[in-house]
Amino acid sequence: MTTETEEIRLEPCEPGALTPEELRTLFLFEKLTGDQLTWLAEHGCTMRVPAGGLVLREGDPAESFFVLLSGTVALTRRVGQDEVQTTRTEQRGVYMGATQAYLRDDGVPRKYMASMRALSDSEFFMLSAEDFGWMMREWFPMAIHLLEGLTLGMRSTQAAIGERQRLAALGALSAGLMHELNNPAAAAARATGALRQRVAAMRMKLGKLAAGKVAPERLTALLELQEEVIERAAKAPVLTAMQTADLEDELGDWMEERKITGAWDVAPVFAQGGIDTACLSEIEQRLAPQAAGSQAAGSQTAGSRAAGSQAAGSQAGGSQAAGPQAGGLHAGEPQATVGELLDQAIHWIGYALETEQLMTDIEDATGRVSSLVSAAKQYSHLDRAAHQWIDVHGGLDSTLVMLSHKVGEGVRVVKEYDRTLPQIPAHPAELNQVWTNLIDNAVHAMGGQGTLTIRTYREDEHVVVSVADTGPGMPPEVRKRVFEPFFTTKPVGEGTGLGLDISYRIVVNGHGGDISVESQPGDTKFLVRLPLAEPASA
Repeated sequence: MTTETEEIRLEPCEPGALTPEELRTLFLFEKLTGDQLTWLAEHGCTMRVPAGGLVLREGDPAESFFVLLSGTVALTRRVGQDEVQTTRTEQRGVYMGATQAYLRDDGVPRKYMASMRALSDSEFFMLSAEDFGWMMREWFPMAIHLLEGLTLGMRSTQAAIGERQRLAALGALSAGLMHELNNPAAAAARATGALRQRVAAMRMKLGKLAAGKVAPERLTALLELQEEVIERAAKAPVLTAMQTADLEDELGDWMEERKITGAWDVAPVFAQGGIDTACLSEIEQRLAPQAAGSQAAGSQTAGSRAAGSQAAGSQAGGSQAAGPQAGGLHAGEPQATVGELLDQAIHWIGYALETEQLMTDIEDATGRVSSLVSAAKQYSHLDRAAHQWIDVHGGLDSTLVMLSHKVGEGVRVVKEYDRTLPQIPAHPAELNQVWTNLIDNAVHAMGGQGTLTIRTYREDEHVVVSVADTGPGMPPEVRKRVFEPFFTTKPVGEGTGLGLDISYRIVVNGHGGDISVESQPGDTKFLVRLPLAEPASA
């Protein structure tokens, strides 16, 4: 059952259960006068909620102000279809509910900004929103003026800057993703165009073979050779650029000696497939006996025709089919020589090799597109639950893929992962936002040149993720303020100062972890510590 449909069942509130002296033990009321505490004791009441009970629901009218006396509670916010936990605490004296009832009435109904659920049997001191608002305005008028200005001003500022930052981050990620998708998509398009040309050339070559210029037994041998060479190419070792260039020269010389048509155009295709001159020599040897035998048969047939021309003339009406059956060709059509057959075989096999290579290129390109889409889905976690047990390495890798365009070629990425780390309870989409902020800041600090090192390891009951860069480092006065909202060292217009503040709140408030920074010239590390188990308090 979700909080939207769950019924709130609260036990009756017990008025006057707390004395003024007991109220003074709460840090919120410890500086109040005796009369003020007496007023609170008279107007407030004590309420108990069993474990699992929903205390207040996000979006409902904000009618009550709650102070936790005992127990453990969790605050959640709805994000899309998910319930995202923002705070989990058992600290006595924390407050929630109608916390802004003191603001002047601007015509906008006050609503609870989050849902609150008791995770264990809990007890609260409760004031009505009306009483709480009157108390604040009457007892602390100057403070209320300052709080109103600060609250309303911060609200409008954060709304404007937060929206701008989200749009800027979305634009940067979208641009990077589109750039990464464009490369394999363009490669697939180029390979498809080249493949169309090669298939057309193979159809033309097949037409020549079908015209009868190559005997059927030679065609069979040629097809067998083609399959063998393709299989060899698939198993050939990967060559360096220098080795490929040397092999290309050797193949070109070999083909040129045998007067292969367009030898230096065909040689790169065989070199790319890892086919060497030994393989070509084997092709030549396999074809030579076929051609020689066919030529000998042709000479004998010619002698027979010379000796028995009279007989042939007398049987002109019934011997037309004998020529084709004996030689496999139409009468009067010469068979291919060894050189012609080798030339045809080299080009035919070359077309087949290039076709295989192009299909491999298309497979690689489309596979890259698929992996990018998969990384984008994992990064956003659109098809997964908000809170789950995760392997932190998956989020780190998907974030690196999403930011690969921004990281660029000037930054060397080093991964030092401890793959034995157990899964941890987390909100993966929120953690990906933390990784995005840390990696983006590291790349910016290095000016696009340096080494980005991402390391994971276990420290007591925590998983630690270290994001380190080789930038100039931070002076102590900057290091002390990096997690303050709106503080940034980036030039005007390039940073909002909210990235690390958001990261801090996600790690500390949302996950019960810790985030810290260590910095010296050439070595700045942000350390994110995440608990291995569900935190009791965050």
